[in-house]
Amino acid sequence: MKYVDVILPLPLEGLFTYGIPEEMMDRIAVGQRVLVPLGKSKKYIAIASRLHHDDPSFKVRPILDILDDQPILYPEQLDLWQWISSYYMSPIGDVYTAAIPGGLKSLDKYKPKMETYVGLAENYQHEETLHIALHTLSRAFKQQKAFIEFLALSHWDSLEGDQPREPIKEITREELMNACPCTSAVVKALCDRGILRIYEKEVGRLNTSYSSALLPLKQLSDAQQTAYHQVLQQFEQKDVVLLHGVTSSGKTELYIHLIQKAINEHKQVLYLLPEIALTVQIMERLKKIFGNKLGIYHSKYSDDERVEIWKKQMSEHPYDVILGARSAVFLPFQRLGLVIVDEEHESSFKQQDPAPRYHARSVAVVLAKRCGAKTLLGTATPSMESYYNAVHGKYGFVELKTRFQGIQLPEIQVVDIKDLRHRKMMNGPFSPQLLAAVRAALQSGQQAILFQNRRGFAPMIECKVCGWVPKCLNCDVSLTLHKNLNLLTCHYCGSTYPVPSECPNCGSTEIKGRGYGTEKIEDYIREIFPEAKVARMDFDTTRTRNAYERLIGDFSAGRTNLLIGTQMISKGLDFDRVSVVGILDADSMLNYPDFRAYEHAFMMMSQVSGRAGRKGKQGLVILQTRNTDLPIIQQVVHHDYTSFFKSLLSERQMFHYPPFYHLIYVYMKHKKDNVVEMAGQEMGYTLKQWFGERVLGPDKPSISRIKDMNIRKIVLKLENGIHLNKVREYLRFAQEHMLKDSRYGALQIFYDVDPL
Repeated sequence: MKYVDVILPLPLEGLFTYGIPEEMMDRIAVGQRVLVPLGKSKKYIAIASRLHHDDPSFKVRPILDILDDQPILYPEQLDLWQWISSYYMSPIGDVYTAAIPGGLKSLDKYKPKMETYVGLAENYQHEETLHIALHTLSRAFKQQKAFIEFLALSHWDSLEGDQPREPIKEITREELMNACPCTSAVVKALCDRGILRIYEKEVGRLNTSYSSALLPLKQLSDAQQTAYHQVLQQFEQKDVVLLHGVTSSGKTELYIHLIQKAINEHKQVLYLLPEIALTVQIMERLKKIFGNKLGIYHSKYSDDERVEIWKKQMSEHPYDVILGARSAVFLPFQRLGLVIVDEEHESSFKQQDPAPRYHARSVAVVLAKRCGAKTLLGTATPSMESYYNAVHGKYGFVELKTRFQGIQLPEIQVVDIKDLRHRKMMNGPFSPQLLAAVRAALQSGQQAILFQNRRGFAPMIECKVCGWVPKCLNCDVSLTLHKNLNLLTCHYCGSTYPVPSECPNCGSTEIKGRGYGTEKIEDYIREIFPEAKVARMDFDTTRTRNAYERLIGDFSAGRTNLLIGTQMISKGLDFDRVSVVGILDADSMLNYPDFRAYEHAFMMMSQVSGRAGRKGKQGLVILQTRNTDLPIIQQVVHHDYTSFFKSLLSERQMFHYPPFYHLIYVYMKHKKDNVVEMAGQEMGYTLKQWFGERVLGPDKPSISRIKDMNIRKIVLKLENGIHLNKVREYLRFAQEHMLKDSRYGALQIFYDVDPL
């Protein structure tokens, strides 16, 4: 008997074996979807991963059905799934769940989009019979008019003898009704007479309305041309190349030339971006050059749209270029030749919850290697790991040090808000220097951006009398005030609460917000600059795909001239008329309890500064901080990434952090705090027996309860060169041993490999 090992869309380790009925033997192939039973009554759509004749030592059940004529996955994808599962210590069922659109995991979730078409009945498809039909309708004026309109639209009116002069065009019922115009009753009457016929046809949801007049590639500047040739030379020696180009140096134009070269060589390109917001601008730019060769793939697209993109990638005419966020690494590619990871430093490339907790940059590098493709990592502020790999020769390295057309990098003025507050010169969160710069920009017809990396109105509210702060009932965090919704919201579990009118602790009505979120900044700005056309860009205002497009489109076109936002606005957006950028609170990024805090802060401040002065004259950045003497502030001011890298690198080496060490966080969750505490101590003791001083913890993380689950965390610091596969074996053994204990039946154990 022949057997098949399948991957189930469940958080379960390993593969599951089923028998193949004889009548299905010739139809099944690796990569196909199969319907399988599980338990007494459940059925799941599984992926065939391996066909074999190895007789298992247990009774197997047969698969119920084969759902595809051809595989929906290529072997390289299945290999990639296995790598993700192994490296990130996640069940392969979780990888399957993350990789495949929902419509391909369910029998009834995906429904093809159908359109109603109108056609000429077979008996009337000749010149003579057309005249008879027109004569028949001589007393039904509306029907005759609709029929004549149909003949014109579909080119039947050009019939001579039995042959039309042009190919007959298919007409939708909606199209006919709009062109005539007429009602559906008129069309139905023509069908009842047997002159027209109505039929349903599957149509794609994918946008094909591209302009036929595509733009030619722009000529590269001398600096860009040099970098372009250097990248190609590096690709001859290295599979991965880091392009370190300052903000507004024209990296995207260089990408476009590399994409065109790949297309000319009949290869496909995957272009990854960290945020959906970025795809709006880049998409419009690429559409004008590559037209219908370009496909877009990200989570704001409907599931049905993602299913159709997936199917197109498996068809005879796939997209040559896929532009997408991190989930696009899972798409099938037939002839992948180039992977571009733009803004490669961005933490948005790391999936946090749910599993698998993969990093799209690392997965993209592995995908490219498995497909024989090259990878280009591009950024103005490289991640420590990528820059370290580049300067030590693991990656190729190309620099682009000048802005396009020779425009200077922005001038960054540091403002000491500690001193200004002491002298009572601050207007809320704004320094006089910032307000003056914004006012001057608006008066001269320019635009300004204000960066505050906190959404909501106030990060917390507090009783001024007793200090009571409302916290989430399910999580160990304070609640954020959202004034527009008039609600307190937990940003971890999403729970909402009414805003209290008095303190439940002391009865005081003096409950005030502490801190400044983007909502509060927006309120202040509208008061100070009533003439400004203000927009806010954060998670709350960009919940839909259209919201991104509208906000970015309005700011690009000048319909708004002052944009307030979180880190979304720091990620590669290109606006022509921005002359001033304000960083309202640098300290909130620097004073974060994480070893990457300075790295992320430097990147964020440098990136948001780069939005200023991209076209025309040099831009101005006002950086507000209480710690003007910190070296990192001066490194941002002087755009000195090299000094920043060197200073941070010595700290990382001293304290055993990446890029010198690999990190694995082991998390344990349980509803009872005493149970998870006991489990953490046992797991920590076991791991220390094997790994010694490489193990830190267990500890309570800064947020130790989320969604009613208490959390403990163990940190493993593993030096480069250690056998990571052996480490994973030990961790899995420890996990299995723990979960066999009846005390820990409901305990959850999971891993975050290479955390950000």
